Amino acid sequence: MSIYDDNDEKNDFFENSEVPEKKVEPKKPVYTPDDPRYWEEPEDEFEHLRPTGRTNWKLWLWVAGVAILAGLLWAGYLRVFSPYMEQAAQYGYVEQIEKRGDIIQTYEGVLLPYKNLMDSTRVYEGDFIFSTNDPAVAARLKEMQFANLPVRVIYSVYHTAMPWRGDRKIIITRVDSVNERDILPPDRQPEYLKESAK
Repeated sequence: MSIYDDNDEKNDFFENSEVPEKKVEPKKPVYTPDDPRYWEEPEDEFEHLRPTGRTNWKLWLWVAGVAILAGLLWAGYLRVFSPYMEQAAQYGYVEQIEKRGDIIQTYEGVLLPYKNLMDSTRVYEGDFIFSTNDPAVAARLKEMQFANLPVRVIYSVYHTAMPWRGDRKIIITRVDSVNERDILPPDRQPEYLKESAK
């Protein structure tokens, strides 16, 4: 029996019918400037600039939603938790300090600004109304109120009042006692301070 018999034609690996044949597309003709077809305009000259795939509008909508949500969260954080004024100081006498609140109790008070009391040339601008949630600061303010001594308060101002901070936007963070002679310059001090300094 020969190694080349009829069964070998069926097992020919080079003529496998399962392998698809490659389709050869005909080449587009390239025209020269001498040919009139060279100067014909194509159907759409901007066809090559159009995107081939569909744009995924759902992805862009999702990115825009996340960006808007992040912006709202950041604005809310700045509005509620971040003070827009810190380490500000005010001098004066504590008129009242009291504890208020049903569930969350904070300390609310009124300070008579020293510059408004001693300046007789301008109209009184109003009391300095504040809040604090620190019991040590409130106790110090109460002590200075009973002693009728001037104080210097350090405070922060928030955009909005929140229940855990107090009823006011102005929050006292520190209280210091101060000498009356150090508050106003010598030419603006009242007569009783000038006499006691002699």
